[in-house]
Amino acid sequence: MTDKAISRALDLVNSQSSKMLDILSRLIALDTSFPPGNGYGPWADALEKILTPMGFVCDRVLVPEELWKNAGVEGERINLIARRGTTGNPLSIYFHSDTVPAGEGWSKPSHQLTCEGENLYGRGTADMKGTIAAVIGAIEAMDAANVEYAYDPVLLFCTDEEGGKYPGVRYLAEQNRIEGHLLCLNGQALARIWAGCFGSLDLRLRFKGRAAHSAEGQNGVNAIEESIPVLNALIQLKETIETRTWSMPPSPTSLGQPLASKMTISAAHGGTKGSALPALFEVIINRRYAPEEQIDSVVQEIRDAIESTVSETRILDWDIEEIGHLMPVADPGGEQHWPRWIKALSQGFDWLETDFKTWGAVSSSDMGWVQKMGIQEILLSGLSRPDRNIHAADEYTTKSDLLGLSRSIVHYLSQDFESENTSKTKTHNQ
Repeated sequence: MTDKAISRALDLVNSQSSKMLDILSRLIALDTSFPPGNGYGPWADALEKILTPMGFVCDRVLVPEELWKNAGVEGERINLIARRGTTGNPLSIYFHSDTVPAGEGWSKPSHQLTCEGENLYGRGTADMKGTIAAVIGAIEAMDAANVEYAYDPVLLFCTDEEGGKYPGVRYLAEQNRIEGHLLCLNGQALARIWAGCFGSLDLRLRFKGRAAHSAEGQNGVNAIEESIPVLNALIQLKETIETRTWSMPPSPTSLGQPLASKMTISAAHGGTKGSALPALFEVIINRRYAPEEQIDSVVQEIRDAIESTVSETRILDWDIEEIGHLMPVADPGGEQHWPRWIKALSQGFDWLETDFKTWGAVSSSDMGWVQKMGIQEILLSGLSRPDRNIHAADEYTTKSDLLGLSRSIVHYLSQDFESENTSKTKTHNQ
């Protein structure tokens, strides 16, 4: 089925996994957490040291500060594009460089790769520094085995996927810096055909009162207490929003439940000490919205709920600010390349092509910005699984999944990989 060079490359992937683990260890040691996102410079330096000896030419693309600047966000937004350009047939492979902050509750070092049997622990092992190690390992193996490439891999290392006003891949798309079709590796190590995902909107609400000594409260306005009726109105709106279901097919693990919109009051901050009335109360809302919903209506609905209630309080002033936004992704289609990718994943992970199912997700992706710019065919895979503690303590992936993804990349990139007999995928197994 595969040519001898591909077989040699696959053998190298399997026998030299220690190289991938070494790369992963170096990447995990770099703190690229967002917020604040001030680790992109050392991150780009480290990637260039790895990729330049492999023949990649690296180009740093900075997002202008006026697009991304926000409270609690620091440093330059350095996106790295690495390309070699040998066949004239580019494939862009997307990674986000940032992780969520380590947080508390780890039983292992958060920024140190820990290997325990099959499991690989550390922040970013699954989301998504492990995918970088898998791809680099695949390319190194292909080069060593003299495999002919079907596609030129163009590696995109992008900023601020985990939050922020202006994800790096949005800027690259708007600047026409994405070449060919796109492989997004910010997905799951599952036999899945991507049907799209919801958008994610983060809003900061500020309610202003007037400071005063707590013993003389009549002289002030308690921003927290006066905001309680507004929070109650938002809870009522949440209950309404979460009754709305949409047509995107749910995952096989959802037990037949349709995908529904979500709204979460995810953070609240106000006050400094017991003896002072708080003059400011800040609330952060996350709204997950379907591709069928219109963003202007999503925001207006929240604004209406606040305006209908705040006038009955003593709040002196209030405002609403967008602090993060990932657009929804409609069904990316992909009749041209999905069959080849399914076959590559089947070979890499030892899945059957008939195992693949089509589903969407309430979780979000920055691929919506890419889709908006006209790139419709977006393939998906990755190293996440439901039990891998993504965005939680003790995040992990496994050696077998790391190698499976690397083998899949070898197949997909190889000129002699046979995929012509793969069936069309968007209808046969939904």
